[in-house]
Amino acid sequence: MDAPGRTPAAVLVPLYEEDGALHAVFTKRRDDLEQHAGEISFPGGRHDDGDPDLVFTALRESEEEIGLARADVELVGALPPIGTFVTSYRVHPFVGLIAPGQAWTLQPTEVDVVLEYSLPALVAGHEMKRLLRKGVPFRTHTYTVGEELIWGATARILCLLLERLGSLVKASGR
Repeated sequence: MDAPGRTPAAVLVPLYEEDGALHAVFTKRRDDLEQHAGEISFPGGRHDDGDPDLVFTALRESEEEIGLARADVELVGALPPIGTFVTSYRVHPFVGLIAPGQAWTLQPTEVDVVLEYSLPALVAGHEMKRLLRKGVPFRTHTYTVGEELIWGATARILCLLLERLGSLVKASGR
């Protein structure tokens, strides 16, 4: 499968079950970064030349960014790649199950905080919004939980995940 974008990248979509609901793990990037400052994303990043494949990239980046050991992830699938418009990444999302209650070790130069949201809360916060970025208006999927806004490639990946899980998300919400 392919998507727009020149630079290959991969993210891990970490999921765990707790209190009868599936939860997803996100990172919020630091506000002082040059690219994607303050944005919410799944852990991941650019494919390095030394990485044997994109699954390795997603797991390596997750371990580097939030301290999620590769051995603690049970890969269960992949979603179609998503292209980013401004940075021209071709992002390959991989879905993995993890145990609840992880102790996160953040990469301090990159990650501000780890966010964990139930999928029912994300569904409840879904809207199509008109956003303005770099002077360009566009309409996109967004997910709002509390004060946090998920948009862009992360929202598109989340939308694909929620479509695939369908009734499982509704059944897991209490």
